[in-house]
Amino acid sequence: MLVISIQSQVVHGHVGNSAAVHAMQAEGVNVAAVPTTLLSNHPRYPTLRGRVLDAELVADLLRGVEERDLVDEAAVLVTGYLGSPDNAVVIADFVERALLRNARLLYLCDPVTGDDGRVYVADGILDVVRRRLLPAAHLVTPNQFELELLSGVKITDTEGLRAAAAALGAQRRTDVVATGCTLVDTPSGQVETILCADGRLSRFATPRLPIRPYGTGDLLTGLIAAHLAKGTAVETAVRLVVETVFAVLVRTQAAGTTEMRLVPLPASGTQDPD
Repeated sequence: MLVISIQSQVVHGHVGNSAAVHAMQAEGVNVAAVPTTLLSNHPRYPTLRGRVLDAELVADLLRGVEERDLVDEAAVLVTGYLGSPDNAVVIADFVERALLRNARLLYLCDPVTGDDGRVYVADGILDVVRRRLLPAAHLVTPNQFELELLSGVKITDTEGLRAAAAALGAQRRTDVVATGCTLVDTPSGQVETILCADGRLSRFATPRLPIRPYGTGDLLTGLIAAHLAKGTAVETAVRLVVETVFAVLVRTQAAGTTEMRLVPLPASGTQDPD
């Protein structure tokens, strides 16, 4: 059971592979983690060190993945934050080669492009995501804003969500897991994760907590990938992962930390390292 995960990496905090890899390994899945960035932390902090990796380096690392025959071993391929338009092209090239090389490989695309009404990637990245990555994906995990942005469909109700999901998966039967959803019939005080598969919706609601740590979408995508690598059905995987991510958020709120608490709180009487 191997997942190839191509995402950002940070020294401090839990976003990209720094959120997903530990969680996938805890599920008993091996991970080949390929960074697209090496940063000190996510941009919420007042300072940010490190940089987006050069496309030449990312391409070289991906060639190494191929040379070690990891594409043949992998059950799931994940892409997340791409970093730059040049990286996006290099990664799209790799995705296409990998899917041709291993017909059993599932490609999970997390189209990390924005949130809360704001696009935070360059236009060149959006173009590659739309033209090359989404058409190749078996499963896509956008938040509600990203789903609207990439589909061109405004989502207020279940019909809008179905239409947006269909627009994303127009070139193949692509399942969509929409996160952070608030529809007209979403219960007050709750937020939904909604799976759209073959036009059928499976809705998973949890209480909306008064915290917004970065990386929850990366954690969710990584855990879904891990469950799929183990042969879990998509709907079951999404249900299990929503429960796990919510437990992490409850733990984070209890700890009073700004970063997700991926491991349990220490036993009573021991000092919290954060």
